[in-house]
Amino acid sequence: MTNSDFYSKNQRNEANHAGEFGCTLQELRSLMELRGTEAVVKIKETYGETEGLCRHLKTSPTEGLAGTAADLEKRKLIFGKNFIPPKKPKTFLQLVWEALQDVTLIILEIAAIISLGLSFYQPPGEGNEGCGTATGGAEDEGEAEAGWIEGAAILLSVICVVLVTAFNDWSKEKQFRGLQSRIEQEQKFTVVRGGQVIQIPVAEIVVGDIAQVKYGDLLPADGIFIQGNDLKIDESSLTGESDQVRKSVDKDPMLLSGTHVMEGSGRMLVTAVGVNSQTGIIFTLLGAGGEEEEKKDKKAKQQDGAAAMEMQPLKSAEGGEGDDKDKKKSNMHKKEKSVLQGKLTKLAVQIGKAGLVMSAITVIILVLYFAIDTFVVNKKQWLPECTPVYVQYFVKFFIIGVTVLVVAVPEGLPLAVTISLAYSVKKMMRDNNLVRHLDACETMGNATAICSDKTGTLTTNRMTVVQAYVGDVHYKEIPDPDSIPAKTLELLVNAIAINSAYTTKILPPEKEGGLPRQVGNKTECGLLGFVLDLKQDYEPVRNLIPEEKLYKVYTFNSVRKSMSTVIKMPDGSFRMYSKGASEIVLKKCSRILNAAGEPRIFRPRDRDEMVKKVIEPMACDGLRTICVAFRDFSSSPEPDWDNENDILSDLTCICVVGIEDPVRPEVPEAIRKCQRAGITVRMVTGDNINTARAIAIKCGIIHPGEDFLCLEGKEFNRRIRNEKGEVIEQERIDKIWPKLRVLARSSPTDKHTLVKGIIDSTQVEQRQVVAVTGDGTNDGPALKKADVGFAMGIAGTDVAKEASDIILTDDNFSSIVKAVMWGRNVYDSISKFLQFQLTVNIVAVIVAFTGACITQDSPLKAVQMLWVNLIMDTFASLALATEPPTEALLLRKPYGRNKPLISRTMMKNILGHAVYQLTLIFTLLFVGEKMFKIDSGRNAPLHSPPSEHYTIIFNTFVMMQLFNEINARKIHGERNVFDGIFRNPIFCTIVLGTFAIQIVIVQFGGKPFSCSPLQLDQWMWCVFIGLGELVWGQVIATIPTSRLKFLKEAGRLTEKEEAPEEELNEDVEEIDHAERELRRGQILWFRGLNRIQTQIEVVNTFKSGTSFQGALRRQSSVTSQTQDVTNISSPSHVSLSNALSSPTSTSALSFRSKQSI
Repeated sequence: MTNSDFYSKNQRNEANHAGEFGCTLQELRSLMELRGTEAVVKIKETYGETEGLCRHLKTSPTEGLAGTAADLEKRKLIFGKNFIPPKKPKTFLQLVWEALQDVTLIILEIAAIISLGLSFYQPPGEGNEGCGTATGGAEDEGEAEAGWIEGAAILLSVICVVLVTAFNDWSKEKQFRGLQSRIEQEQKFTVVRGGQVIQIPVAEIVVGDIAQVKYGDLLPADGIFIQGNDLKIDESSLTGESDQVRKSVDKDPMLLSGTHVMEGSGRMLVTAVGVNSQTGIIFTLLGAGGEEEEKKDKKAKQQDGAAAMEMQPLKSAEGGEGDDKDKKKSNMHKKEKSVLQGKLTKLAVQIGKAGLVMSAITVIILVLYFAIDTFVVNKKQWLPECTPVYVQYFVKFFIIGVTVLVVAVPEGLPLAVTISLAYSVKKMMRDNNLVRHLDACETMGNATAICSDKTGTLTTNRMTVVQAYVGDVHYKEIPDPDSIPAKTLELLVNAIAINSAYTTKILPPEKEGGLPRQVGNKTECGLLGFVLDLKQDYEPVRNLIPEEKLYKVYTFNSVRKSMSTVIKMPDGSFRMYSKGASEIVLKKCSRILNAAGEPRIFRPRDRDEMVKKVIEPMACDGLRTICVAFRDFSSSPEPDWDNENDILSDLTCICVVGIEDPVRPEVPEAIRKCQRAGITVRMVTGDNINTARAIAIKCGIIHPGEDFLCLEGKEFNRRIRNEKGEVIEQERIDKIWPKLRVLARSSPTDKHTLVKGIIDSTQVEQRQVVAVTGDGTNDGPALKKADVGFAMGIAGTDVAKEASDIILTDDNFSSIVKAVMWGRNVYDSISKFLQFQLTVNIVAVIVAFTGACITQDSPLKAVQMLWVNLIMDTFASLALATEPPTEALLLRKPYGRNKPLISRTMMKNILGHAVYQLTLIFTLLFVGEKMFKIDSGRNAPLHSPPSEHYTIIFNTFVMMQLFNEINARKIHGERNVFDGIFRNPIFCTIVLGTFAIQIVIVQFGGKPFSCSPLQLDQWMWCVFIGLGELVWGQVIATIPTSRLKFLKEAGRLTEKEEAPEEELNEDVEEIDHAERELRRGQILWFRGLNRIQTQIEVVNTFKSGTSFQGALRRQSSVTSQTQDVTNISSPSHVSLSNALSSPTSTSALSFRSKQSI
C-alpha cells in the first residue's frame, strides 16, 4: 500500500467517524502546524485550555486512556496508526537488472552475441581455399555447426554470475530488513493508561494517549505539552535551528515527532501519529516525490554533483519539510571514506588500469599477427566472400581480449568486503554488538584508543549507598535508623523521595532471592534503596505530593551537576530539596544539620575539613559522593525562580552519602586484553577525581608506579588553552593526551575536545583511531566525532544511540573487545582474499597474454576464464571472508591508517606462487604434448574440437588455485596453513564443492567448456602439480621477508589522502586522489565494480534501518535511499554543525555524518 493510498483511506475513515470524538483528524493536523503563542491562542479559542482538548479526545490528563481494546482500535481507525509504511524492497528482477549493468559483463554479452550471430552465418566462400588458414585443419561439417556453442556458453556463464550477485544482494536486503523490524519491536515508550504508567512499543501509541517524556527521549509522535518541568527540546532535525527550544504550557506547548528532549521531563497529550505527524507528513511528501526525485536527481547529478549539496535546510514555520531530504542527501556525502574503502578503491584503480592495458595490447597483437601472417607472409588477397571468415577471427580475438580484462578486474573485491562485513555483523549480534554502520566494524580493528565512560560501562551500574555522613557522624555502613534524629530522618526521606524523577522506582526482585530491580536513573535508585535500608518508605511521600503538585523543578544537567525540586508547604511557604555532586552542593551550603537534627553554621573552613575527612576517604574507596540539602523560602515576596544562582545558595546540608558502583567482574581482564593488543584505554567520567582514580586502579587502566596523568576537566581546559584561556591549541593537547588516562569531572565539551585532539594529532607516526563509549544525551557530539561511537543499549538515551555506530546491547566493556577482534578479522579476511585473488589475476593475465601472442589463441578459453573468475571471486570470497576470529588476533598491535593492504609478506607470497604456477603452465603449454604423448593443442584452427593438451593446462591451473586457496588462509607467514581449518565449515564445503564441479566440467563439459575428458593418470598429474603448491608455500615461508627489500607494498593511503576531509578546506571541488583517477575515463572498469553500488544500497537500508530514529523516522528513511545511491559517487564536504550540539559548543563542532558501506 503506498503512502497516498494509506492517506486517502484515513481520510474516508475520518469522515465516517468524525462525530465520535470532539475533533477531526484534519483539525488536529492543522493545529499541529501552528507554533508558539499562535498554538496557545488556537487551543484556548477552540477547546478552552488543554483540559478541553483532553475531553474532546476522551482522555484524562492524569489517568490517561482506559486502554480497552475496542477504544484503541477505534482510535487507530480514525486517527491512524503510529507507523509509516516503508518503501517496498527491490524485487529480485530489479536486482538482476542492476547486476547486469556491470560493464565487463555487458562487453562479454556483446562479444557473445556477435560470436553467435557469425556462427549462424554461412559465408558463400566456405569452400574457398583462398581464405587462408580460415578453413584448414581438422574441421568437418559437424564441428562447423557447433560454432554457436562458445557464444551460448559465455552467455550462460554471464547469467550465472548475474544470478549469484542478485541472490546475494536479495538475501542481504532480507537479512537487514529482518534486523530492522527486530529493532522496531524493541523500541518502547512510557505512557499512562488507566492510571498506570506502562511501557508500550512505539507503534502502539494512539491519539489521546498521555505520554511521559524525559531527558534523552526521541519523541515518537506529535503532541501537546500538558504538564512538566524545565522541558527543552532540540528541534534541529525538523527546523535546522540548533538552539534548544524551551517548552511551556502557556507559551509554546507544541511537541513534534522526531525531535529530541535535551532537558527536563513532563507529560504530553498525543495528537498526531504516523503519516499525520510532522515527520510523517514529510515522509509522505518524500514517498510521493520519490520517483520524480530519482529522475530529477539523475539529471542534476550529470550536470553538477556539487550544487545539490549546497542546498540549505529550509527554516520554515511549517517545520522545514524539504529539510529532512536535504539533510539525508548531505549526510550521504559528508562521511569520509572508511580506511579500508580508501585503500581498496586505490588498489582496484591500479589493478583495473593494468588489466585494461593488457587486454588492449593482447587484442592489438593478435590482430596484427593474424593480418601480417595472412596478408603479408602468405600474400593472400582480402576477398569479399572471405570477409565473414576474417570477421569471425577478429571476434575471437576480441573475446580473448575481453577475457583478459574480465580476469584482471577484481570484481570479487566488493563482494568479499560485503560478505565479510555482513557475516561479521550477523555474528557480532551474538556478541552483543548491534552494528548500525557497517564500516564501523572494520574501523574497530584499527582502533588505537578507547575513551570509555565509567558508570555502567566499566561498572555494573547498580548503585548502592554503602557509607553515610549524617548528624556529624561518618558511618562506614548503613546506620541504624534509631541512631538518626527523627527530624533529620524525615527530611532525608522527603528530600530523596520528592527530589528524584517519579519514574525512578525500586521494584521487588523478579526471582525469589534475587536483588530488587532498579528502574530509572541508577543514582536515584541508589538513594531510594538507602531510604528502604533505613526501614522507611518513599511511596507514601510521593502519593501525598504527586508529580502535578511539584511547584518548580531544576532538572539535572551536565552544567548544574545537581537537581532541585521546589514544593509549596501547607502554610504557603516554599521548600526546595537539592541533591548533587558533593563538592558542588557543599559549596552552596551555609548550614548543616547537627547530631540533634538542628542546623548549625557551616563555614568554608568546616567544609574543607569535611572534604578532607569525609569526602576524600569515600572517593578513595571508589565511592561516588552525593550531598542532599534543602532550603526554606517565605511565601511573600515569592522568590524569582528564574534567578537560579540566588535560589541555589544558602542551603542546609542534610547528609552526604557514598554510593558504590562495583566494577564489572569481567572488565579488568577485557582491559588487559586491550592493552596487550596495543589499545590505550582512557576513562572519561563526570565523577570526582579520587573516585575515578580508585576505579581506574581496580579496572587496571592505571597501574601504581606508572607514568600517567589523571586530570579534572577544569585543569585539562586550563592546560590546553593559550595564555588568555581562549583558543584550544593542538600542540598543547599533544603534550597531554599520550599520558592522560583519567579525565574526571569532565563536561561533554571536554570529552569532545579530547577525542578531536587525539584524532587530529600528528605527534605519533600513525594517526590514532579512536573509539568512544557514551550513554547520555550529552555524549552525542563525542560519539559523532569519534571514528567509532559505542552507545549503551540498556542505559543509553535515544540521542546517544542515534549518534553512535555500534550499540552495546549488554552495556558491557568486554563486548568492545569482541568488536576489536571482529574488526581485525574483517581486515585480515580481506587481505587473505586479496592475496589469493591477485595470484590468480597475475597468472591468468600473463598466461592469456603470452599464450595469445605466441600461439594466437589463449590457452584458457573465455568460458574457462569465467569459471575461474567465479571460483576465485564469488566462492573464494565466501570461503576466505567467513573465517572465524581467534584470540590470536589480539596479540598484535593495531595496523593503523597508513599500513598498506598488501604487506611485504603477502607480496612475497603472491609473486612466489605466481612464479610456480607460470613455470608449470608454460612447461605444459610448450612441452606438455611430449610429456603426456598427446596431440599438441597449439595453432588449432577456428572451431576445432577441444584438445586434451589444453584441457590438462586448464585443469592444472584450477587445481593449483584450489590448493593455493588453502595457502591464502595465512597472511603473516605462518607455517601451519591447516590451523583451525575445520572450524570453518563453509571453507571446507567450498573447496570440496569446487573440486567436484571441476571434475564434472572436465569429464562432461565437452565443447561448451572446450574440454576433452582426461584419463586417470592425467588427472593424478594435475592434482599432484596442485599439491605442489602446498610444498612450495613452505619453501616461500622459509625465505626471510627482511631480505626482499625490493618488494613494494600496495594499497597504502598516502598522508594527503589520509587527512580528514574536514580539513581539506570545505571546498566542494576537492576530490580525493582515487576519485580524480576515476574521472579520467577509468569509469569503465570502475563500474565493473558497480556491484558495490548495489551493496551500498542494501547497506543504506541497514543504515536507515538500524538508526533508532523512532519508528516513524526509521521506517521511512528508506525512502531516501534511491536518492542516496545516485549521489554516492560525487564527493563533497558538508559540515552539519547543528546536528546535536548544545548552544555552548555549536561553533566548535563539525560533525561527520556516519554513512556506510
